[in-house]
Amino acid sequence: MKVRGSAIDLQRIIVKRGMHISRSEKHSSHSRFDSWTPTSLKARYSVTFSCRSDVRFAFCVSALWLVFYNTSFWIDTVHAMWHGDIASGGFLVSLLVLVLCLQAMLLLLLPSRRLMVGVASALFILAALSSYFSMKYGIVMDKDMLRNVFETNSVESRGLISSGLMARVAVLGVVPALLVWTVRLPSIEWSRRLRMRAVAVAGILLVCALALFAASASYAVFFREYKPIRFTLMPAAPLISAIGVWFDHAKGSGGSVVNVSGQARRTTPVHARPIVLVMVVGETARAANFQLAGYSRPTNPELSAQPGLIYFPDTTSCGTATAISVPCMFSHLSRRAFDVDEAWRYTNVLDALHEAGLDVEWRDNNAGCKGVCVRITQIDYVGHKDSQLCRDSYCYDEKMLEDLPARIDMLTRDTVIVLHQIGSHGPAYAERYPPEFEQFKPACHSNQLQRCTAAGIVNAYDNTIVYTDHVLARTIEILRRASDRVDSMLLYVSDHGESLGEQGLYLHGLPYAFAPDTQKKVPMLMWLSSSYMVRSGTVLDCVKSQAAKSFSHDNIYHTMLGALEVRNISYDSTLDILAPCRGAQEPSDGA
Repeated sequence: MKVRGSAIDLQRIIVKRGMHISRSEKHSSHSRFDSWTPTSLKARYSVTFSCRSDVRFAFCVSALWLVFYNTSFWIDTVHAMWHGDIASGGFLVSLLVLVLCLQAMLLLLLPSRRLMVGVASALFILAALSSYFSMKYGIVMDKDMLRNVFETNSVESRGLISSGLMARVAVLGVVPALLVWTVRLPSIEWSRRLRMRAVAVAGILLVCALALFAASASYAVFFREYKPIRFTLMPAAPLISAIGVWFDHAKGSGGSVVNVSGQARRTTPVHARPIVLVMVVGETARAANFQLAGYSRPTNPELSAQPGLIYFPDTTSCGTATAISVPCMFSHLSRRAFDVDEAWRYTNVLDALHEAGLDVEWRDNNAGCKGVCVRITQIDYVGHKDSQLCRDSYCYDEKMLEDLPARIDMLTRDTVIVLHQIGSHGPAYAERYPPEFEQFKPACHSNQLQRCTAAGIVNAYDNTIVYTDHVLARTIEILRRASDRVDSMLLYVSDHGESLGEQGLYLHGLPYAFAPDTQKKVPMLMWLSSSYMVRSGTVLDCVKSQAAKSFSHDNIYHTMLGALEVRNISYDSTLDILAPCRGAQEPSDGA
């Protein structure tokens, strides 16, 4: 009976199954479609992780950030604060607890679970990106660096993208950013969840206070003497710096531009022959690698042979990043008084020259003029198509010289032409010069400097200086050939320097107070035509003697006004490099 019953039951099952299949066949296309909907896919393939509370979730995320994204922070901290005793060990333990708790509190203060998870997801991406550049190049994520990031264009960004960066963002950014959405938190009443968070935050504040008190002397030293280290803490540093930049921008936005320098006026009658000043703003060139400054390598073979060239070996930049240095060098304010968030409020030296009746033109082969050229003529070379001079991303700097002879031939009044170079912009140094200028070999041809030898990095960088030397020499030659029509001068200064691996640092952008001289000492040089010196009464030997003094970007504003015979309230003759050398003596030949 049992066997027979089983057979009957099996028969019934088969009949029912057949009826089910028959019905299913009628709707086969519809069910196949349903099987691929997001809801069904999520139900079939989703992976979930259980977490007992919001507090545990926040601490788990904080621990992941602390362990996997802060290698630079802990290496620098241990190097600075470990002295091989119990006190320093206690400080490091308290710092770990402090950071763990504060990062968790950041998440717990968010009002809803969805927002908490969303912010955690986004911060995994931010931490992966920031920690890569901190580890590879020693970059700190302070406000100046974030300001640079916000002002970087797409072409400049592509030069920083590498397989290593993409792999890190994928593994330590995208994967955890997606996984946090799969965490299943228990269903708890809102009021109870709020109480749990409040208790946790109160406990965190108590623990943080105890940690600070227990090692207060060490924290005083750490915060006062090692400020840059805090800007390597991920993701807190880039997040806080970005918020700071936003607030600074919001505070400074609105209102109109103010001319505190008064009306700019000419000091001499209009001359039959126009003056032309070519102002070349270099990019990332450091004085340490200029042959003219005593560097052992022949990085300035053409400029070294130029008669009448004056090099200023002790020149300091206004900042360590383009976003600071470029608006600062054209400002009437000194480096100490300059505030980049307030810079847009004031007119600059180019505005003053334009107001005085000069033609002023900005030619840009970089990431823009940082607000300096908004009220004058602008020519942008980024993105130009040229089989010879514009390969891949940026053009080579010679592109800006193609029509310069014709432009000078057309001049009818005094003119300033600014050339904003791409110069030695890294990390892809080998992309900044044509292949025929690769004088020093083997050169690093990767934007992942960690894959190159120290010698290869320096070789590639020195090749950019050799090419800049050629561009400047060619510009001088263009001006010399036009000496029968115009009175001309050239002024070159780099915006900031560069670190090439010294002390484990690469690129630039460190806080000014802690940046090494390689990021702050920049090359500056000047060339004056004979006709300009006769017209202005400038004595070349005097200018050469001036070169022994210390100068900075603070001198640019006043030197440009003085050289072009323009004055305003802000002009300070003591900051004008050429002012002591304007006399009645016959100048030496500079042409």
